[in-house]
Amino acid sequence: MPFYVAPEQQMKDRAEYARKGIARGRALLAAEYADGVVFVGENPSRSLYKTSEIYDRIGFAAVGKYNEFESMRVAGIRLADVKGYQYAREDVTAKSLANAYSQALGAIFMGDAKPYEVELLIAEVGDRGPVDRQDRADGPATGAASDTGIELYHILYDGSLVDEHRFVVIGGDTEPLQRALEQRWEPQMGRDAAIRACVGALDEAGGRQVPHDDLEVSGLDAARPRRRFFRLRDRMLGDALDG
Repeated sequence: MPFYVAPEQQMKDRAEYARKGIARGRALLAAEYADGVVFVGENPSRSLYKTSEIYDRIGFAAVGKYNEFESMRVAGIRLADVKGYQYAREDVTAKSLANAYSQALGAIFMGDAKPYEVELLIAEVGDRGPVDRQDRADGPATGAASDTGIELYHILYDGSLVDEHRFVVIGGDTEPLQRALEQRWEPQMGRDAAIRACVGALDEAGGRQVPHDDLEVSGLDAARPRRRFFRLRDRMLGDALDG
């Protein structure tokens, strides 16, 4: 006869296993700004990204085991492409993708041999109106503009789905990063200011200055035409960090 394990203990063991696996990696920060949302994390790799574009207005960020969240990313892109082709591009939303990811991770957590050691973040921005399109990289514009409609969905390893606001930290030891970012974040801040706030939180929580070459910085900008996703590297990243 196999050993009996209570369902409650089995779920606790699975959750602890997943949390330990996620904690071995580096955390990732996301912060809203006036025109969208930025993703900032420490990632020494130049080709294996934690963040990417899912669809026109939707971005993806993840921490944990790369092969596991990469498979989730590819599945999300395929799901979005099929839905956009069958219906309309406007019908592809972050909420529907987040629900699909939540159901998939929940089923894996409950039924597979081992849970996925990943945390996901799905972001979406809306359309900015033509009232004011001046450069808002380092500060809010003076004129009026339509709401960017930012949505942030945090999906945990067990399929739990959380609707986040303002900023969010995913990964291992998030509490010091959360406190440091809370002190720096301000409503309606510019894109570059949001990036510097996230990098400053990483430096403070880690007790060291993260080299610029080890930073992965990307995001969604509602003022960009059609495809909202952007990625900053090298000189563009340096200009953003220098202000």
